[in-house]
Amino acid sequence: MSNLQWPELIIFTLLFALVTVLGFMASRWQRGSTLDHLDEWGLGGRKFGSWITWFLLGGDLYTAYTFVAVPALVFSAGALGFYALPYTIVVYPIVLLPALRMWSVSRVRGYVTPADFVRGRFGSPILALLVAITGIVATMPYIALQLVGLEAVLRTMGINGSGIVGHLPLLVAFIILAFYTYQSGLRAPALIAFVKDILIYLVILVAIIYLPSKLGGWSHIFDTAVAKFDKTPAKTDGILLNANNQLQYATLALGSALALFLYPHSLTSVLASRGRSVIKRNMVALPAYSLVLGLLALLGYVAITAGVKPLTNAATGKADGNTIVPVLFDNQFASWFAGIAFAAIGIGALVPAAIMSIAAANLWTRNIYKEYIRKNATPQEEAKQAKLASLVVKLGAVAVIILIDPQFSIDLQLIGGVLILQTLPAVALALYTRWFHRWGLIAGWVVGIGWGLIMLYGIPNPANGKQHFGGSALSLGNLSIFGWHPFAGSAVQIYVGFVALIGNLVVAAIVTVIARRLKVFNGTDDTEPEDYHTDEHDKNLRPIGVH
Repeated sequence: MSNLQWPELIIFTLLFALVTVLGFMASRWQRGSTLDHLDEWGLGGRKFGSWITWFLLGGDLYTAYTFVAVPALVFSAGALGFYALPYTIVVYPIVLLPALRMWSVSRVRGYVTPADFVRGRFGSPILALLVAITGIVATMPYIALQLVGLEAVLRTMGINGSGIVGHLPLLVAFIILAFYTYQSGLRAPALIAFVKDILIYLVILVAIIYLPSKLGGWSHIFDTAVAKFDKTPAKTDGILLNANNQLQYATLALGSALALFLYPHSLTSVLASRGRSVIKRNMVALPAYSLVLGLLALLGYVAITAGVKPLTNAATGKADGNTIVPVLFDNQFASWFAGIAFAAIGIGALVPAAIMSIAAANLWTRNIYKEYIRKNATPQEEAKQAKLASLVVKLGAVAVIILIDPQFSIDLQLIGGVLILQTLPAVALALYTRWFHRWGLIAGWVVGIGWGLIMLYGIPNPANGKQHFGGSALSLGNLSIFGWHPFAGSAVQIYVGFVALIGNLVVAAIVTVIARRLKVFNGTDDTEPEDYHTDEHDKNLRPIGVH
């Protein structure tokens, strides 16, 4: 740590201290009669308005890892990295109506998690358990990835050690996060999101104007990127898509869009809003973040022109591609502004990490603890269990970073994206139809999860020497269906999660037809039809059992 960048570190620390104070103050912000209830602690009392929800969802979906990973992907692969742009545009019209329906039935029935809805819709604790476990497993590495983004900033400021000592600043940051999340619940990230988004917008606007003018303009930047990719032997890089990666780009964008609001933290932010009109306004306004994301992605090309070299991870001895953007800022900005930029990324890690840990804790409490361990748990016991679970989740994410190669958490998140997509039939489609039989959905989930993991396991990555779990792009030539290779010899690539979802739906449909013909009992539906048609002016409606 002899090369500490003190001006940057001081500004970073001051802004971090500011959001820490806000995090603790949030417990008194728009507070109900008590925080000893999941509705208050885990959903902010279900009364966030348009502005709060906009910042909360933005902080939830556009994370620190997004800030560093998207430009890093553009830096290494070119146009393929822009898949994040169309997927964050098409996601909002896709999820508008499902989000409204989920909010309505959850408000009336007092649901806190997507697994609560599945339990009520199909009367199946097994299916609800599978959805809950999938949500928790998919969320854990997502939290760890926020630490990856935060560590990239810390390394750039000179904190680049190994072992517990090298990770001490990271550990301190997340202990502080754990405490104010424990105390304030969802209100903490909601309040901090205001600061986070203001800083990010400021940094991106300055970067996208100042850096190109300093480096010779956009024409020169794109020419430099073309020259770099022309020299590589890879068939899927370049500033334009080609025949080999167009299908991958399209299916990755669509699959990511379908998966985004299946993540429990995304639905947590939706359920925390006070009315359907709030959700509608946000689905209209949230694409503003997509504009910022597009500008952010272009920094990958800017880094090529600036000759950025990623820092070496002292623990692994490998180049850390996640440091591309922090190093770019460190090299090109004045120290004081680089400190602000680093704080934007660091705070951008805290907001989603807090929401994700709360969402995972809600799943554990409502769909595992209360369902299988303590059925008669009081609201106070539920709230206490959720608070403790949120601490465990955060400590688990830190342990992944400290004890295991951080690349492992990236691999896990890759798996998590494929896994969470397999809950689409039970969660999203079930909002519109109850045609699927619960045993069909369970069978589809098993096939989707299993086939997805098998395909991911068989994908190598020659660039880093990994033989398994080397990416999410599967060559159609390697696609096997019971030993049959329908596209043998094809070099075209496709997103694994999309293929697994198709298998999931096919199996779910087949088992459903069989179960219906055999007249197998399909559970009891506790969601009434009127749950989906809650009046537009229902902001004062309280969930069942909440007074």
